Amino acid sequence: MILVHQIKKACIAIAIIAYLPLTAGAWGMTGHRIVGQIADFYLTAKARKGVAQVLGTESPAMASNWPDFIKSDSTYNYLSSWHYVNLPGGLDQEGVFNFLDTDKQVNVYNKIPEMIAILKNKQKTAAEKQMAMRLLIHFLGDVHQPMHTARKDDLGGNKVNLSWFGQRSNLHRVWDEQLIDYQQLSYTEYAAAINHPTKEQLNKWRHDSLKETVYESYLACNKIYAETKADDKLSYRYNFVFVELLNEQLLKGGVRLAQILNDIYG
Repeated sequence: MILVHQIKKACIAIAIIAYLPLTAGAWGMTGHRIVGQIADFYLTAKARKGVAQVLGTESPAMASNWPDFIKSDSTYNYLSSWHYVNLPGGLDQEGVFNFLDTDKQVNVYNKIPEMIAILKNKQKTAAEKQMAMRLLIHFLGDVHQPMHTARKDDLGGNKVNLSWFGQRSNLHRVWDEQLIDYQQLSYTEYAAAINHPTKEQLNKWRHDSLKETVYESYLACNKIYAETKADDKLSYRYNFVFVELLNEQLLKGGVRLAQILNDIYG
């Protein structure tokens, strides 16, 4: 009887854990692969060769989720703060730029240049470059996920509980996965569907600084906070309001990632 009782308690605990919304990390698997797939489209021949020398047969899309996969290995716990940058509310562009210049916390903003430097350094080993490439691809996706420039006090929206089509969730998870998954497209289909930037957009996005990229995500984050509150019941209208912003952030991420890789490999 004691054994039966223990088994029942274990089953209940597992069921509760499965029901609770997970603390999300970044764009979900599909989102990161969309960014990688779009980037692949804009690579120059030299950059494509350089990426292949580092990743082998692994495409940018397939490499993009490695930094989330390795969260299962505690050896890589030190990477956890590299995926986001916490920004206070109420900042204008100058305020965001000043914060980025003075913030001493390890974050996605100051780690992206480090990954670029490793890839440019001929003294680095193949293993070091492979890890840097995987992280760079992933971090360019992360920095375009608006809730990765969000507030520290609510853990980037993870503590903003709400529902998504009747399912318990939180604001971060909605933007990581659920909005994207709602479109019911594979990552290749999704990339093809949104990869239609204008020449003006391409020119701007390719020349934006990393600071400007963070500021754009911060503005998107502010819009999300303004229009999403705790305990909201999100469904069709939320998708209607935000899908264009979602798609633009994914597209920007891919275009800017490609530009960085093109610059690295000349």
